This record gives sequence, C-alpha cells and structure tokens, in this order.
Amino acid sequence: MIEKLAKQTAVYGLSTIVVRFLSYLLTPYYTRVFGPDTYGIVTDVYALIPFALVLLSMGMESSYFRFSAKAEAAGGDVAAAKRRIFATTWGATLAAAAVFFLVVALFRDGVARLMGAAYVDHPEYVVLTAAVILFDVAAMIPFSRLREQGRAMTFVMLKAANVSVNVALAFAFGAAGLFSTPLGVGWVLVANLAASAATLALVVRTADRTAPRIDRALLARIFAYSLPLLVSGIAGTANEFIDRQLIKYILPQSIAMSQLGFYGAVTKIAVVMTLFTQMYRLAAEPFFLANFRKEEFVASNAAALKYYVMASMAIFLGIALFRDAFALIVGRDFREGIFILPVVLGANVLSGVWLNMSFWYKREEKTRYAAYITFTGLFVSVAFNLSLLPRYGYYGAAWARLAAETAMVWVSWRLNRRYCPTPYDLRRMAEYVALALAFFAASEAFARLCDPAAWLLYAVDALLFAAFLLFAVRRERIDVRALAASILHRNR
Repeated sequence: MIEKLAKQTAVYGLSTIVVRFLSYLLTPYYTRVFGPDTYGIVTDVYALIPFALVLLSMGMESSYFRFSAKAEAAGGDVAAAKRRIFATTWGATLAAAAVFFLVVALFRDGVARLMGAAYVDHPEYVVLTAAVILFDVAAMIPFSRLREQGRAMTFVMLKAANVSVNVALAFAFGAAGLFSTPLGVGWVLVANLAASAATLALVVRTADRTAPRIDRALLARIFAYSLPLLVSGIAGTANEFIDRQLIKYILPQSIAMSQLGFYGAVTKIAVVMTLFTQMYRLAAEPFFLANFRKEEFVASNAAALKYYVMASMAIFLGIALFRDAFALIVGRDFREGIFILPVVLGANVLSGVWLNMSFWYKREEKTRYAAYITFTGLFVSVAFNLSLLPRYGYYGAAWARLAAETAMVWVSWRLNRRYCPTPYDLRRMAEYVALALAFFAASEAFARLCDPAAWLLYAVDALLFAAFLLFAVRRERIDVRALAASILHRNR
C-alpha cells in the first residue's frame, strides 16, 4: 500500500512541480518590479487569502473524501450518493463565499481600515481580493472531486491553466506599464482574479452536470464531522499568517511593510519544500481517508511518515546547503534575509510531520482533536512572536513559526500514543534528521573556518548532499530504477 501512496504522490508531484514552478516565477519577477514596501502588500494579501479559503470551505474537502468513502462502503447506488455529497458540499461552500464577497464589497472602506494604512487609499484592493476568494472557494469542491476520482492529470492540467493565465497576465501588465498606474499592485490581484474566473469556468465542466444543491439532512451530518476541522483549520491557517500580521501591527509602521516584504520573499524561496509537502498532502489525504482495515492503515501511516522525513530532510539539506544560489530567485534588495531560510525549512518539515499524524483522527471521525493541535500551535506562535518580534524583527518571526510547528508535532504525538498507537520508526527518522543537521553544520563550519573559494564550497556541499542521498537509498534498500519505471508506467 505504501508503494501505491508513493506512486500517487509522484503523479501529483512530477506534474504539479512544473505548474507550481510557473507560479513561483512571479516571485523573482515581483521582487524585481516592486520594492520591499510594495511587495509587503503582496505578501500580506496572499497570507490572508488561505485563511479565508479555510474559513469558507468549512472543512468540506476532508468531509467530501470521508463521506464518499463511506458511501462506497455502504453500497447501493453509490454514484447517486456521491452526487448528493458533491452537490451539498459544493452548495454550502459556494453560498458561504457569496455572502462573504457581498459583505466585504459593501463594507470595503471599513475592511480597508482594519487591514492597515496601506489599504486605506486603495479599498479596491480589498474588493479584488474578496473576488479572488469567491472564485477560488467555488472551485474547491470540484477540484476535490477530481482528487477523489483519482483524476490527477485533469486536476493538474486545470491548475496549470490557472497558473498560466496568472503568469501571462502579470508579465503582460508589467510590460504595459500598468504597475506604475494609480492601481499599482492591484494589477497583481486583477491577474489572479482573471485566472481564478477562467479556472472555475473550466472545472465546472467536470461536474457532470451536477448542480450545487444542499441536502439539509446530509449537510447536518457533514457539519458534525467538518465543524471541528473548520475550527482547527482556522487555527492552523492562522498559524501560517499570524506572523505576517503581527509583523504588520507590532513593528513600527515605518519599517513594518518592508520587513513583511523581506520575510515573504524568503519564505517563497523554500519553494521545493512547499511543493513536496503540497504534493504529499494531495495524494495522502484521499489515500488515508479511504476505507481499508485499521491494521493496514496503521502500518501504512507509520511507513509513510518515515519516508516523508527521509525525503523532506533531503530537500532541507539541498536547499540549506545551496541557499546562496536559491537566493538568486528574489531580487537583490530582498536577499539580506536569506539567513533565516534554514529555520523556515525546518518549520515546513515539521508541518508535514503533524499532517501525517492527523489522518488517524480524521479516519476515526474524531476531528475535535485537530483543534487541540492547531490551537496549541496558535498559542505558541503568538507568544513567541510577541516576545521575539520587537527585538529581532522577521528573524524572530521565523523562529516563532518553528516553535509553533514543534509544539503541534508534540501534541500530535501525544494524542497518537494515547488513542491510536502507531509504530513510527523513531530511530530511523532520527537518523535522517541528525545526519542532515550534522552535514549542514559541517558545511557552515567549513565555510566559516576555512573561508574557501565559492567553487570549493559548492563542491563540498555537493558531496555532502550526495552522501546523504546515498545513505538514505542504501538504508531503505530502495530500488531507484524500479521505482522510477513504476512511476513512468503510471503516468502513461
């Protein structure tokens, strides 16, 4: 079963990497078009959008996967049952998004004041952001349906259409000089809005003429499952953006947006780790929420976490060792913050760890435990940010994020040991973490003590990275050739 998960992860990953790479072309572009203050607005808006998406999706994505699996287990007219689940979850999220957009549009001036001084003169930024959220929420459940049906390539192609339109318009707007007009950075949102609208028009065509329609009795059962996920999702997503908001509100107004710009640019450099965690989630969520025996679930979950740690530490090491090269992704004015990159990468690794530990309570429909985990992380994040931000700026925000992810992993581990003991191979995972950190420390010491030429340092780093990969492949007895052949066969 773990081989099946690896194949699904690779299918999403190999296809999605190209799509996401196109999207991340906007980071080097925008950090060269805009200064740190203006790019801080981009960072701020795109930190808030995921929070709104989680709030308005109301945990319906996980609910759709779980209730679809239960419909298959119940038998009968499975197709009709799945259509009702799809129509109901889609209808609920669409209604919530429409109400949200109307409220924001009507009270845009007040919302702009709440968001900060940078938005007071441009309330249109608020309306454009709300419109992007409306279209993205409307497309979420149709995209979840594609994942539940295993239609990975259709999923990726539609996402590719979204990114292609967004990137093309961004470059076109820049070439036309629109970023220098009074709307300024608002053209970033216009490009995104056009892409989101086009994507919704395409993904609706995959709905097989099923219209959003709410079955109230079914929705009540779904809400009983999804409400704890909504609460925990709000807290979890708040963990992702609270550091950016606290930077904006705690630091002096004269430097807040530039600090936000630096922090946002550096976190974007961790693109490969973000991609890996995302593609793992896309494959793992429907996989682990499907119906199969608990013994198989426990064994597969334990193995999955081991391989996740192995792969994520390899990515951590590859980016951390060559972070000066990765710094070239962003504009020259933003590279002063590159020193926080290893801390951000470490937080991303831990994010995937507690994600893997979350599947047992989703499967057992004990989703209230999600709130314990995410609210712990939120509390730690706020406490550390309040303590560290005034003194260390965005460097303190990076450490606060790492502390929050560590706390969530610890709570997830304690809950797992108590309610669903899983035989995680802690010794093997600790080996990968310790070896990656040791190699990184060795590289840092070599650079600091010997002051080598750049080519020599890169050569040593390449050897260290290759040694880690070789150790991992031999330790797990991975047949790389057979695995690659299996993945290529799956993609045909």
